[in-house]
Amino acid sequence: MTRKQRRLTMIFAAMAVLGSASGIALYALRGNIELFLTPSEIARDHIMPGTRLRIGGLVEKGSLVRDPGNKIAFAVTDNKAAVHVTYVGLLPDLFREGQGIIAEGVLRTPDQFVADQVLAKHDERYVPKNVEEDLKKKGLWRDQAAMK
Repeated sequence: MTRKQRRLTMIFAAMAVLGSASGIALYALRGNIELFLTPSEIARDHIMPGTRLRIGGLVEKGSLVRDPGNKIAFAVTDNKAAVHVTYVGLLPDLFREGQGIIAEGVLRTPDQFVADQVLAKHDERYVPKNVEEDLKKKGLWRDQAAMK
């Protein structure tokens, strides 16, 4: 075997080892990617009760109920199906009916979800209040209605 052939053999062997290691790492991480399911996907995929997952969608208008002791109940919808969520704790400032949210917790039944974390989503037009005030003071603020 010539010197050039040995060098090419070593390069191909190193590439094979690197490719195998990358494949194994990606295979091991596949379950750790934190995506969310919509209520329609939960119903369609027949997710088993007791499964820990994230659900996402809009807080259904008229579904928000606050009980004493920080217990909150609401429905998450994707305008096709809905899942009733219960949560004990403080909600994010951006949480409101009609707002997009992601809730992480355990599915009790196909339409009952117990959340231990609730995240409120905002759209690309969201601007924090202090940034909005600074822009207005500098005369750089453009009205959100004009931006649509």
